[in-house]
Amino acid sequence: MDDEVEEFVAERDYYLALEQAWTISSRPEIYLHLPASVLRFQSIRDGKASGFRRTANACLKRICKAVLHHDWQTAAELMTNYFQTLEDSSPRSQSSACEAIWRLGTTILQHHPNSSTDNVESFVRKMKLVGVNHYLKACLEHAIHLLCSGKMDEAYRELSLAETWRYGAKTAAQQDVLKLIQGYRALLDYYTWDKKNRALHERANDAVDSTTEQEMHKYFRQASFGLRDAVQNAGVWDPFILSYVNLLDFYDGFEEALKVLNDYAYDSRFPPNPNAHVYLYEFLKRHDSPPKKLMKVLRILYHLVPSHELMLEFNSLLLKSSKWMPFILSCA
Repeated sequence: MDDEVEEFVAERDYYLALEQAWTISSRPEIYLHLPASVLRFQSIRDGKASGFRRTANACLKRICKAVLHHDWQTAAELMTNYFQTLEDSSPRSQSSACEAIWRLGTTILQHHPNSSTDNVESFVRKMKLVGVNHYLKACLEHAIHLLCSGKMDEAYRELSLAETWRYGAKTAAQQDVLKLIQGYRALLDYYTWDKKNRALHERANDAVDSTTEQEMHKYFRQASFGLRDAVQNAGVWDPFILSYVNLLDFYDGFEEALKVLNDYAYDSRFPPNPNAHVYLYEFLKRHDSPPKKLMKVLRILYHLVPSHELMLEFNSLLLKSSKWMPFILSCA
């Protein structure tokens, strides 16, 4: 897969250079598909930028209205013309236009009856060229789109390409997106490892050759390193945490897995998250931890979500212990 990634990197750089050269050398005639009463304000060639922006804002409102009414054909036609707003020289205006085009464009492509994979690829390729600040975000969301379409290999290649992208110093926002990209790529490594591990269990009586073991260890190493780095950052990392803990637990890393779950549940860097306590409880229960530890976790979960389904198990544990009466009094 590394050779494929290198090949895609070279191909990507080639096409980026071609399209950037085309963008610089051509400034198409600007025309927005709007009524004449609105179009009379449009004039970018004579320097009336405010008039052009008023026209662009009117176009954006009509796109939003078309999307709201699921008129995908009209929205697509208007969006084709709204692309011209990217020629606005104001960085702030261009940035807001990029965000609007990306959000609305992906929605239109997702729902338009005649949308194809080629349309999506073309749209994403254009958005990657619209300023370096949007490249990583476009790669990440395109990879998620591919995952939702069941194209895991294509998504992996997209994430790997994004990781290799270099263009000057990265902003804080770009670094955050890059962490997500690395996390999702590691998550796909975990899924590959899990799939191969299940296949091995299905033929447990067969001998495992050294090549298979090396391949399994490669995916384990890639997944564990990437997931470890991802979950060290503040945020909600539920699927990443579960995958990382499963990897550690499989290779007898009980103490390390327990520390990861304890940090996720109790460390102030992470926002309050009931799922973190659920994962910790299920992990402890799976390893036959004493009831005292289980009740301690469920007590905190009770204060976060009193109606959680695990409260039935909490109730059973309390009834089997001598602490049910003090607990009821403390809640009164």
